[in-house]
Amino acid sequence: MTTLPVTEGALRAPGGPPSAVPDAAPRASLPLRWYVASALAPIVLLAAWGLLLLLNPGSTGIARIGQPAPDFVLADLDGRPLLLDDLRGRPVIVNFWASWCGPCVEEFPLLAEAQRTHRGERLVVVGIVFRDRSEAAREFIGRMGATWPAAMDPAEAVAQRYGVMGPPATFFIDPDGVVTGRQIGPLGVADLERGLAGILDEE
Repeated sequence: MTTLPVTEGALRAPGGPPSAVPDAAPRASLPLRWYVASALAPIVLLAAWGLLLLLNPGSTGIARIGQPAPDFVLADLDGRPLLLDDLRGRPVIVNFWASWCGPCVEEFPLLAEAQRTHRGERLVVVGIVFRDRSEAAREFIGRMGATWPAAMDPAEAVAQRYGVMGPPATFFIDPDGVVTGRQIGPLGVADLERGLAGILDEE
């Protein structure tokens, strides 16, 4: 009797996931296309940012370096109001992130360290969740040990005003409420230090 090969489609129940195959050959943890996509993501985000500015050269709603940061009023994950204007007089980092964002996992420890190091300078980090579920965002925060407030942006109104096409994206706002720096894409140590230099007192 001829033995027919078992395919993934043959093991998939209608409308359901494929059944487990015993003794299946091990797969690579991440396919090559994931690495390619990760490498291209910052380039795509920067290109989208440039296109947005090109198509809207006179827009005042997009966060620009040297200009006042667009204000926002959101609710954090506990339902408390979160207003950017309430933070006037303090250096602020606004970080757009999502639980499904790989680079965000690398950024959170850097942001936590910055907050601890510059607590005396009243640095505050504000997270804005991009296209994610509140339950997933809350679990991510707990897993990463983040202590700063995070707010949902369900209509993406804040993301649009800041010109954010996808996470991660980080904005540095000085005590006067002016955007002094931004990082579209993954935030590294050098990027963070450069951004902090623009919003912290040099004393």
